[in-house]
Amino acid sequence: MWQNWSGEQACVPAVIERPRSTAEVVDAVQRAAAAGQTVRVAGAGHSFTDAVLTDGMLLSLDRMSRVIDANPSTGRVRVQAGIRIHALSEALARRGLALENLGDINVQSIAGATATGTHGTGSKLRNLSSQIEGVELVTADGTVRSLDGGELLRAARVSIGALGVITEMTLRAVPLYTLRGVDEPRPLSEVMASLDEIADASRHFEFYVFPHSDLALTRTNEVVDEAPRPPGSMRRWFEDVLLGNHALRAVCEIGKRNPERVPQINRKVARSFTKRVRVDRSDRIFSSPRLVRFTEMEQAFPREAAAEVIPEILAALEHYPVVFPIEVRFVRGDDALLSPAGGRETVYIAVHNFVGMPWEAPLRAVQAIGDRYGARPHWGKRHFQTAETLAPRYPEWETFARIREELDPDGRFANDYVRRTIVGASALLPR
Repeated sequence: MWQNWSGEQACVPAVIERPRSTAEVVDAVQRAAAAGQTVRVAGAGHSFTDAVLTDGMLLSLDRMSRVIDANPSTGRVRVQAGIRIHALSEALARRGLALENLGDINVQSIAGATATGTHGTGSKLRNLSSQIEGVELVTADGTVRSLDGGELLRAARVSIGALGVITEMTLRAVPLYTLRGVDEPRPLSEVMASLDEIADASRHFEFYVFPHSDLALTRTNEVVDEAPRPPGSMRRWFEDVLLGNHALRAVCEIGKRNPERVPQINRKVARSFTKRVRVDRSDRIFSSPRLVRFTEMEQAFPREAAAEVIPEILAALEHYPVVFPIEVRFVRGDDALLSPAGGRETVYIAVHNFVGMPWEAPLRAVQAIGDRYGARPHWGKRHFQTAETLAPRYPEWETFARIREELDPDGRFANDYVRRTIVGASALLPR
């Protein structure tokens, strides 16, 4: 059985393959075709949707985790698609390189993170997939395609595994750099009053706010010309594990058993926020350990809607026992065909709840707000959209649908999630 990180998605594939090379992927895809099986690829399981699930062949690329080549003078790095982000960051650091931007989870595979549109934050920085300069793609008939530009690469950068199996990718890295990260509590009203100015003032900015609370925890990261000063192992454990995870789990358990106390709990937790300053290598500033299981929805809104939509979401969540804060991040638009930030400056708003607590009703209420603004879902986070509801929100949706039909006419890589969220709208194309 395969199961995702949160334990909420599981399947029993007919066969699980663990190839070590592109040639072995080709062989597996051809055998699946001969057996009439669908093929899906599992990364690290950090998606909350059913995007991986299959009763056919499941490919794990965990054995395809090498850095093939890295050129510090050009910044071009070629890697196998199964490498985890933390391993990639360590390998790059040894070569004096880093990725321009990252999200806050570093245990994802690089291919899984980019395929679902994963992002960090920074109003002048694009999502992770924009750092891809080329991919090696195994298509439904076993053909190996090298994509290094044009609309095929723009389709493959965020493809949810619907075009084939990405086995290698070439990334654009930058010289190794140090970040100064500052976490600081501020009144929510103060943050909202100058939201655009604050978001644009730092290389990276985001904030967290609990429903029922009037305090926000802001996080800013700036590049500094200093040597990293990583915390000692005890301090790291105290801050990241004890406070950031064990204490959070205890709070969530109390809220789970006493949902009527959630407003009081959230306000108390928000008042416990304190200022924290770190100076460290960029990837270590970006990432945080995630030991508390949760489920999540994240929507990409037009940035200009941020000041209006954030209060709406907070107001809607006051009707439900939600013990996690919402997270607000800013991202520059990009040109991947199915990128949630495609073609527009974007504010991402993520809503979480503790595993075992009610999540569908609050998430549907938040999605209803998103629908009014034309919000697009993070492809790896929970949502209730279909291909028909999503097609009008992506200017190049039909281009992606045409490419998918050309590369996978028989739906070899289409499971229920792909059919529900992507393939259904292919009927809109002229035949």
